[in-house]
Amino acid sequence: MPFVTFEDARVSYKIDGNGPPLILVHGTGGNAETNWGALVERFARHWTVIRPDYSGSGATTDGGGALSAEGVAGQILAVADAAGAERFHLMGFSLGAAIAARIAGEFPDRVDSLVLLAGFQSAADSRSRLQFGLWRHLIATDREAMARLAVMTGFSPDALAAWPEDALAEAVAETLSGTDWPGMARQVDLDLSIDVSDSVRRIAAPTLVVGCTHDQMVPIAHSRALAGAIAGARYAELPTGHLAPMERPDGLADLVEDFLLRQP
Repeated sequence: MPFVTFEDARVSYKIDGNGPPLILVHGTGGNAETNWGALVERFARHWTVIRPDYSGSGATTDGGGALSAEGVAGQILAVADAAGAERFHLMGFSLGAAIAARIAGEFPDRVDSLVLLAGFQSAADSRSRLQFGLWRHLIATDREAMARLAVMTGFSPDALAAWPEDALAEAVAETLSGTDWPGMARQVDLDLSIDVSDSVRRIAAPTLVVGCTHDQMVPIAHSRALAGAIAGARYAELPTGHLAPMERPDGLADLVEDFLLRQP
């Protein structure tokens, strides 16, 4: 696994496939593998897929300080530079969508096209603050309860209802054991403080915004607002919960491929 240094961080990343570069930015509590692993084989047919782990995830290490949108965006751009990607397609998921929006708005000469999945501009609304505050509390006090909550609200109700109980128990156990909880806590703090609305208004790259119809983590109104704030953005919805890359990877890949393959 390659690494690149940015400020006090040693940032890990993965590279697969061949073709024009496509950078995938994961969400809160996720990493390059858990959020994107089910999509890599599809995307690697057409693009060189670059998957960074920003601070708080994967094998990336740093000084442990508070995260900022500017700092995380800098880590992603450092990975792009190390991978030789002067320009690239960019896709972000959840918190990663906010980071991707900042990069596209502030560095338009780097981004050929943009995909924002289940994204948001800020957590200024009271529901978001209630949710992320609860996450922060449970990470500090009851991580098993947080793992249960993440599974329950991450997938659509219909998807979960179709799982046998032992599969649900296994998903909770894997979330509990596989999450970098201190790192996720730092990312939740960023969820609570981030505001990329100014960057969003400056986005000029061709953009696809994808909302998740049954999203209980980042309600679909956030995706609709993102699409409305970006000039010329294309908007689509998937009938999934928040964790669309895991619940409907093929449907998501179909949307993204259709959009990106139409770009120059």
